[in-house]
Amino acid sequence: MPSVKDLRRRIRSVQNTGKVTNAMSLIAASKMRRAQTAVTQGRPFAQKIQGVIANLAAQPADDDDGINPLLRVKPLQRVGILMISPDRGLCGGMHSNLNRTVARFVLDQPVPSRMIVVGRKGRDFMVRGGQDVTAVFTDMGEQPVLADITAISRLVMDAYIDGDIDEVHLAYTKFVSTLSQQPAIERLLPVTPATLASTERVGYIYEPDSLAVLGSLLPRFVEMEVYHALLESVASEQSARMVAMRSATDNANELVDDLTLVMNKLRQDSITNELLDLVGGQVAAQG
Repeated sequence: MPSVKDLRRRIRSVQNTGKVTNAMSLIAASKMRRAQTAVTQGRPFAQKIQGVIANLAAQPADDDDGINPLLRVKPLQRVGILMISPDRGLCGGMHSNLNRTVARFVLDQPVPSRMIVVGRKGRDFMVRGGQDVTAVFTDMGEQPVLADITAISRLVMDAYIDGDIDEVHLAYTKFVSTLSQQPAIERLLPVTPATLASTERVGYIYEPDSLAVLGSLLPRFVEMEVYHALLESVASEQSARMVAMRSATDNANELVDDLTLVMNKLRQDSITNELLDLVGGQVAAQG
């Protein structure tokens, strides 16, 4: 049975922990608002460019040689996975859910996989799992800009064009709401053409030509997809951290209440025993 002194020491320790988790929750809440704003403002542009590229890719090409390398479907011999994960923990089960989802995806592939990982949590998991990790990017920051992902996008496109990988999938955590974040895996390359009816295949007039237009748009499309996935991951991380730290603060407060109740009972028992000893001693002295 712990003493009153031990319980007081433990109560102070739990209270200090609760103060830290409460501060982390408030900090994550302020960062979460900025991250949510960035995600919601970027979604319309990301969806629009997806539709434009998909429709352009669905238009009939003049010949096979004119197909952009990022649109060309190749025999599947190696799958590339670009995984975006957080650098830090203390965000509940967010990174664990993403790691499990990616691990299941890798196991389901009929061909070997090659990993490009953003974030320390994903890197540590994939290295421990013995995966083929070809590149790692960390310290992307909590307010990333488009220039931060230029090297990542260039690496992915070069690997696909050079034939090192035959398909690229983007794995990240999609922000649904403050209380909900879902792991997502989407195919990035080759770009999936839209399904158009024969009447919709009217073609476009390209200036200067279709190959030049697609050659300019497709790299921007890949960059935008990677950038938006990074924004989704940041918003999910801050939301998950805020919820996790708030839950930890509540648990700390409940533990302090429970420990205080035990300490008071122990003090009451101690006082009662001392009174009984005094009364017993007085009765013995009078007898």
